[in-house]
Amino acid sequence: MTKIGAFIPARYSATRFPAKLMQALGDKTVIRHTYDNTVATGLFDEVYVVTDSEIIFNEISSHGGKAIMSKKEHESGSDRIAEAIEHLAIDIVVNVQGDEPFVKKEPLEKLIAVFKDDKVQVASLMQVLTHTDLIADPNYVKVAVDKNFNALFFSRSVIPYPRNRDIAIPYYEHIGVYAFKKQALLDFTNWPISPLEAAEKIECLRYLENGVAMKMVVTSYMGVEIDTPEDLIKAAALLK
Repeated sequence: MTKIGAFIPARYSATRFPAKLMQALGDKTVIRHTYDNTVATGLFDEVYVVTDSEIIFNEISSHGGKAIMSKKEHESGSDRIAEAIEHLAIDIVVNVQGDEPFVKKEPLEKLIAVFKDDKVQVASLMQVLTHTDLIADPNYVKVAVDKNFNALFFSRSVIPYPRNRDIAIPYYEHIGVYAFKKQALLDFTNWPISPLEAAEKIECLRYLENGVAMKMVVTSYMGVEIDTPEDLIKAAALLK
């Protein structure tokens, strides 16, 4: 039987919004909302927060959750999870971002379902972007896909560029929720950071640069990702 685990990478320090995961959102911290909502989907055999912070570790474990302390410094959330799963009996690993407090069942269920195709090694979520200011915003990572919904490229730039404005092209925002077969994730951590990944600061480009296809799954609105203090205010309004 396939064993599926959700792992939530959780750094305490964040460049744009330090300690954002420990900010209060209603009656819980951001990271506890993320953890509790992931557990509540009922999709996973195991759910863990993987963190470099004793504060976050204690926040989860003191409320009955499961947390793992990272032993090493890591460049990305995927690297942090890979260290945690190396000796765990897990077949499919789902990476839920710690700053996504409004985790829902349906998108994660759709993401896991694509692994019924044995050829799929890595998958991720995306949603349609319609506002031109968000399409142009480098904080919103865009993804272009082929006709089979495999990723062609990820960028902070506008892709595709609308040179011909008579063609209606959908724009997709990459949502940082990934799923991997265990070995695909372990392989990722053994490859050096790739040039496009380093330039764009988008870790999943490492898969594309190493020739691994990434299946993209379209989902509806996922709520607010907490990147800035303004996002926390939006999230509080959404919670109400």
